Amino acid sequence: MSGEPILMLYSVHKSFGGVEAVRDLTLSICAGHIYGLIGPNGAGKTTVFNLITGVYPCDLGSIRMADKELTQLKPHQIVRLGLARTFQTIRLFANLTTWEHVRVGQSQSTRPGGRGIFSLDRAHKKRLKEEAHRILDLLGLWEVRFRKASTLPYGIQRKVEIARALGMGPKLLLLDEPAAGLNIQETEDLLKTLGKIYELGITLLIIEHDMRVIMGLCRHIFVLNFGQKIAEGTPDQIRVNEQVIEAYLGKEE
Repeated sequence: MSGEPILMLYSVHKSFGGVEAVRDLTLSICAGHIYGLIGPNGAGKTTVFNLITGVYPCDLGSIRMADKELTQLKPHQIVRLGLARTFQTIRLFANLTTWEHVRVGQSQSTRPGGRGIFSLDRAHKKRLKEEAHRILDLLGLWEVRFRKASTLPYGIQRKVEIARALGMGPKLLLLDEPAAGLNIQETEDLLKTLGKIYELGITLLIIEHDMRVIMGLCRHIFVLNFGQKIAEGTPDQIRVNEQVIEAYLGKEE
């Protein structure tokens, strides 16, 4: 892949008890592209996201973003380096509005110390407010900006979670099954939304079971099985890869 590497994993291992969830994983994410991370259930995909974002510590290996080692950092420190994520199961604050969710995201990326966005000068606060407005416009959420999350349809809640992540100002956005639970029309809308985010210059790494999303968006795909990378390449290469087909469909006796 061309472009400057923005995230690199080197020989990453993670075990839970006697189970190796991630084994000797090495991969590189270059700036300015959309990547897919796929594999059967239990392949270790979400564990990889949790390792990258500091939710779990690595047992072995290195994770670097630009020139920073992430394995010794806390999640909030990693956010401030320009990395944000969404979750497989929506995690919204039921009584906060759409607008407030974006502002919560922005508060996570402000400078350490002080009191988040409340400690910023007037000009900075104005810029953040304007950026929140742009995010809501981009995702088609302006009309529901004052609606509480608990009152929104499921597909809109998915967008609110993405809006909150964008509020963190990421260079790299990790999306964990953003199409989960969406109908066909909502999935098509999601594809357009992610395309708009990519056009902003944000690099995307997407876990997804819906191959319409992966094959329709991603330029490069990584495939995991039992915690190991078994293939990587373009969508066309992955479609015909024998190891990938076997991982998903099994091997004929």
